[in-house]
Amino acid sequence: MLGAVLAGCGGGAGAPDAGREAARMGTPAAPAAPGSASATASAPAAGSPAGSPAAAPQAGAPAKPPTMAPGPGGLTPVFERAKQQTDKTVALTFDADMTSDQGPRAEGGEHFDNPALISTLRTLKVPSTIFMTGRWAEEYPDQAKSIGTDPNFEIANHSYSHHAFKSPCYGLPALDAAAARADVDRAFAAFRQAGAVNTVPYFRFPGGCYDDQALRVLSTAKVTAVQWDVVSGDAFAKDPVAVAEQVLAGVKPGSVVVMHCTRSAAPVTEEAVQQIVPELRKRGYRFVKVSELIGK
Repeated sequence: MLGAVLAGCGGGAGAPDAGREAARMGTPAAPAAPGSASATASAPAAGSPAGSPAAAPQAGAPAKPPTMAPGPGGLTPVFERAKQQTDKTVALTFDADMTSDQGPRAEGGEHFDNPALISTLRTLKVPSTIFMTGRWAEEYPDQAKSIGTDPNFEIANHSYSHHAFKSPCYGLPALDAAAARADVDRAFAAFRQAGAVNTVPYFRFPGGCYDDQALRVLSTAKVTAVQWDVVSGDAFAKDPVAVAEQVLAGVKPGSVVVMHCTRSAAPVTEEAVQQIVPELRKRGYRFVKVSELIGK
C-alpha cells in the first residue's frame, strides 16, 4: 500500500486532505529560529555539495554557481529574495515533487511530470530553476536529462524522498538527521544517473519546513537553502487566472516565486505561466535563474 502521507502530487487514499496538501505546497514556513542563517548574509562562498556536479563548467549552469556564506555556527544559509532589490529581475521556480512511495500511483497512470509546462518555458524563453526530487528523476529520467542539459534550466535539489527535515511539517513523515543528510546525496546521485549536468548546489526543504537543527544537518552538504517570497497558490488550483493574479500581485524586484511541475497536483500551472510571463515582461521584469539572483 501507499504510505500514509503523500508529498506534493495529488490526493488519493491515505493522503492528507487537499487543503492541508495545498498549504504544504504553497505556504512558506515560519521564519527560522533566531541565530539561523538568512538571506541577508549573501556573500559568495566556495564549495559544492557532496555528490554534486563536478567543478568543470557545464552547459547552462554557471562555472561556479554562487552560494551564500554559512550562517552563525556554520549553519546552512537560507536565501529567500535577492539582496539587490532595485533590478527588476524575478526567478520562477518549479518543484518537481514525487515521494519515494508514489511509484504505484505513477504506474497507475498518475502524472507527476508536466511536459507542457517545460515546453512553454522553452517557447517563452524563460530561464527557470527546477527543484527536483531524486525520486522524480528516477521516474522520468529522460525528462530529467532533457531539463538538465538545456541551458534554459538549472536543476536544484529538493531531496530524494520528499520527506520532512523538520517535524511537524504538513503531515509529512520526518527523517532523522543521518537519513536527511543521506537523502540529499541520494538526490544528487539520481540526477547524475539520469544524465542531468546543469545542477546547482541549492536545496529546497520539502514543505518549506526547517529549523536550526535541519540547517545544521545540511551544513556538510555545502548547499544554499532556497525558500521564496511569492506563493503562487498553484497547488490544486483550478483557475489559472487566479494563480496568475496572485503571482502578479506579489512579485517585487528580486522575488523568488514558488510553483510546481506536477500535473496531478498543479494542473493549471502551465496556463498560468502563459499569463504571468508576458505581463511581467510588460512591466519591465527580466526572468532569471536562482543562481543569478544569489549572485546579486
